[in-house]
Amino acid sequence: MTIDATVWRARGAPLVPATGSGVLSGHTVAVKDLYAVAGFAIGAGVRSYPEHDEPEPRHAAAVTALLEAGAEITGIAQTDEFAYSISGGNGRFGMPVNPAAPDRVPGGSSSGPAVAVARGEVTVGLGTDTAGSIRVPGAYQGLWGIRTSHGRVDTRGLLPLAPSFDTVGWLTRDAQTLAAVAECLIPGTDSVPDRFVIEPYVCAVAEPGIVAAARSAGLALGAEPVDLGADLDTWYEAFRTVQAFEAWAQHGPWISAHPGALEAEVAGRFAYAATVREAAATAARSVLADAAAQIREVLARRVLVLPSTAAPPPHRAIAVADREAARAHTLRLTCLASIAGLPAVTVPVGRIGGAPAGLCLVGPRGTDRSLIRLASSSAAVLAEATQSSKEPS
Repeated sequence: MTIDATVWRARGAPLVPATGSGVLSGHTVAVKDLYAVAGFAIGAGVRSYPEHDEPEPRHAAAVTALLEAGAEITGIAQTDEFAYSISGGNGRFGMPVNPAAPDRVPGGSSSGPAVAVARGEVTVGLGTDTAGSIRVPGAYQGLWGIRTSHGRVDTRGLLPLAPSFDTVGWLTRDAQTLAAVAECLIPGTDSVPDRFVIEPYVCAVAEPGIVAAARSAGLALGAEPVDLGADLDTWYEAFRTVQAFEAWAQHGPWISAHPGALEAEVAGRFAYAATVREAAATAARSVLADAAAQIREVLARRVLVLPSTAAPPPHRAIAVADREAARAHTLRLTCLASIAGLPAVTVPVGRIGGAPAGLCLVGPRGTDRSLIRLASSSAAVLAEATQSSKEPS
């Protein structure tokens, strides 16, 4: 079988059949190449990485749950190297084409699962979200996606990047499938209020067209303005420091032993990570603890409306420096949910600036399933408000 190596590392018909039946019967899954799939070594988007590991003896917990609920695994999908990026490019395997905007980047690091879903090859893309790796490709490709509450879904069998922020997430083409996966992976019930809030200072990080869409959506939902007390630059730098420190702790020894194994963009990120000392990480953790407390207090009984990304997906040919600048702006938005460990659902709302866009709902910790329901019931309002924000006044 010939496969698109920019999207798939391994593919079958299916690669792994369902082991049970249930809410996901008839669904197909692309599994990001960070999860253990029995019989395969984890590849992590690094061509030489799996050569040194034995095949996994058992599935990751999330993979097992999907199979038992009736889903079949179509294949193992590509990721940015060690998932340390949100662009969707992989120097060794290439950048997959964004089906919703072929001249734009697809978004990562869950790029392979996202493209497989957007192309209609599977119904579910099982990914991860540390700093935005579900929300960004979801917005860039017009998909639904959820970053779950930190620790809410079992991460056994998942190769970590930064455990303080790593979460299980998934992408779908519709809200109903997003909810069905949640029913499988998140047992029990939860509740979330339908009181919306919007943070003007935070939204202002985004480009004007996206800011206008978020404000219009907030107005349509009756969102009240709030003040998170956010020092976005300080919070982002603290987040970046802790993420880097943990990423080097996880992968630094292997990277040091395999010089040249990574492409320049991700290699540069790890080179910075190697310089972060424990004292700096400890100080940054203190900043993040205070930030998390502030965010959770404001959102204790409310749902925050904000852009999923700061800008439309960049053009594929954009210079690396410009891509890094766009990444830094988007991470100032996406890191808020990551810092506080909160669930975040990205909702496709049409096109802004000629490219797909998403708006994000961030809810109180542990309200994942209700947040999906709220996003689903609000989707038409969000989309209509987004499109009306582009009309001349």
